[in-house]
Amino acid sequence: MKTDHELIQQFKNGDNSAFDELVKRHLDAVCQFFVRITIDKMDAEDLAQSVFIKLFKSLKKFRFEAEFTTYLYRAKVNTANSYLTRNKWRNFLHLDQTPEQTYTNEEPRISKSEIWTHVAKLPGKQRSVVMMRLNQELPFKEIGLVLNMSEGTAKVNYHHGINKLREWLKDIYEL
Repeated sequence: MKTDHELIQQFKNGDNSAFDELVKRHLDAVCQFFVRITIDKMDAEDLAQSVFIKLFKSLKKFRFEAEFTTYLYRAKVNTANSYLTRNKWRNFLHLDQTPEQTYTNEEPRISKSEIWTHVAKLPGKQRSVVMMRLNQELPFKEIGLVLNMSEGTAKVNYHHGINKLREWLKDIYEL
């Protein structure tokens, strides 16, 4: 089995089937990333397609300075940030979703869509770090590499982001 870097080199040399192999290799993980954020399989597939279209256009410039997965994470995070920003009001008002059961045994339960709605409100760096940590369960060191920041900065942004989420959700649910 060829490595991602070997496939990218083949693609750069004009072999489009090498790109197809990259897509097959990473498509499921990319879709799952977006399903957790959008809570909608169709939107997730559209966003995944968007990521791979962007990669197709930009992969010729890949410099092999990092792993392809790091490059792919960055593309996913940028696309997710754009989606969350673009759909902030639709997500906030839940206009595209059916109502969910929010209480079980009289204890408040926060829906995934509600969490991601609030994640979308976070400032850019905090939002990116929180998304990567919660969605991909990446270590802070890797998050720092992907986002071009130190591991400590990633931890600080995560800490501030989580505290803001707790504050917002506490106000809503009086937790």
